[in-house]
Amino acid sequence: MGSLILCHRKRARQPYVIARIHMRVYTIEELCYYICNNLYLIDYTLVNRQLCNWIDKELDLSELAEQLREELRQNCTMEQFVLTILRESTIYASGDINKIQGILEHLQNLRDVERMKYKADSLQRSGEYETAILVYQSIINSEWDNSVSKLFYGRVYASLGAAYGQRFLYEEAARVYLEAYRICGDMELLRTYLYCCYRALPEDQYVKMLSGNSTFLNMDSAMKEDIREIQRGIDVDIPEEQFEQWKKEYRKINKSRIAG
Repeated sequence: MGSLILCHRKRARQPYVIARIHMRVYTIEELCYYICNNLYLIDYTLVNRQLCNWIDKELDLSELAEQLREELRQNCTMEQFVLTILRESTIYASGDINKIQGILEHLQNLRDVERMKYKADSLQRSGEYETAILVYQSIINSEWDNSVSKLFYGRVYASLGAAYGQRFLYEEAARVYLEAYRICGDMELLRTYLYCCYRALPEDQYVKMLSGNSTFLNMDSAMKEDIREIQRGIDVDIPEEQFEQWKKEYRKINKSRIAG
């Protein structure tokens, strides 16, 4: 049986607006939820005296507000500030707080571009593929940070390919997986590129691409055997033509949504 969480009854008449994403929060629970699900977004739009005053006046949590003001006077870190909110809210167990603290310490040591990738990875893990794609694109389309290795950007390309693949956008996925392979030299990325080409291209174009390339031909044979193994474990008998039609419709929808 789960633990009982006692929520505060006070709901703000005036919300606190988190400016960078135009989000409004009305309770301490909503504030904590935002913090825990957006650790990579913590900055001075949240860590400020305005939030302290809101907690004091709107939520009647005067002791917490004064503790936060004192931390600001002592030039606390952003991590210390939000951990105080989470601890004093009594919503989270000590084990949860320790886990969050570990993530914050990890993020504190990352460069800006690494924090952006962490954000995109988190979005992808939670199934928000379209938003993750936009963040990955922002990383690779901006001026590259020379303080991180090119392998980092290769991993960004690979992650972008995975996000495209989740939306059945195989043509786009193939393009970025190939770039990831060129940077990283990982044969598994080349294999994934080939699979995306197999899914994206008409059969005659795909066969033409394989022609004369022994590496591709060997990969293709192994890949198709893997596909057959998977298909043997599926009981539902749906024609391949139906799958292809569904994928075309799904890709069209997702292309328009991401472009928009």
